[in-house]
Amino acid sequence: MAFGPASRLGVSLFDETPPVEWVPGLDSEGLESIIKAVYRQVLGNAYVMESERLAVPESQFKRGELTVRDFVRAVAKSDMYRARFFESCPRYRNIELNFRHLLGRAPNSFAEMKAHSAVLDAGGFEAEIDSYIDSDEYQNVFGQDFVPYIRGYKTEASNMVGFTHTFELVRGASSSSLKGSINGKKPRLNALVINAKATPVLSPLSAGGTFQNPPDSSRTRHGVGASANGKIYRVEVTSYRSNAFNRVSKFRRSNKVYMVPFDKLSDEYKRIHKEGGVIASITPVA
Repeated sequence: MAFGPASRLGVSLFDETPPVEWVPGLDSEGLESIIKAVYRQVLGNAYVMESERLAVPESQFKRGELTVRDFVRAVAKSDMYRARFFESCPRYRNIELNFRHLLGRAPNSFAEMKAHSAVLDAGGFEAEIDSYIDSDEYQNVFGQDFVPYIRGYKTEASNMVGFTHTFELVRGASSSSLKGSINGKKPRLNALVINAKATPVLSPLSAGGTFQNPPDSSRTRHGVGASANGKIYRVEVTSYRSNAFNRVSKFRRSNKVYMVPFDKLSDEYKRIHKEGGVIASITPVA
């Protein structure tokens, strides 16, 4: 059992489970495990009844007529996906879930969301799905043979805003895109992305953390270290390690805590990542 930051933030299963990959010579059991992994990721951890499974694409995949990428596309364009995440969701909720399901991360900016909204206007639902799966990012990260996976919680996978917003979309490895929030089917990130606003990263086990957005601001603090608007955040960092080899580590302790003004969070995030640290939590100062 993991006791590090991944465990505390509810993503230890993602951290400990290697990516699922198709390789030549897989037996029927191995192919079935890939099919289940695609359903789990693309449908946001939702339950799939036997009658809802895509018999024809599954058969084509097992016969080698479809790659993993092709099968991901088939599931994402299915009537099942359309009914759950397109027809019954507001536009920007659909877009943020497409990022989660097909790229494994939250949108990094409002510009990204606007670009996908324009794709929807110009080409409709299927063109929007293709825009993720045919992107250079998808090809570079997952290629033809890997099942997409949640990766936005890794500091190297996104910027500060995208990193914190991932925890708005994924509240633990067992969370579902259909459940787990009092927001229901409303967008989780719309206002946060528009304002490029990072949010506190709280454990799903914290009070109310599983079912509602954590507070997006802290109480006002005055004095040394306070920013112009007085907002201060507590950044807890673990697993410090130097990226370069040194006989004697310059870090005396692997865990550190920093009090950071809101307007310095992005710079601090970059510094921590450069020094090899892993962010365990970002919380407002009470």
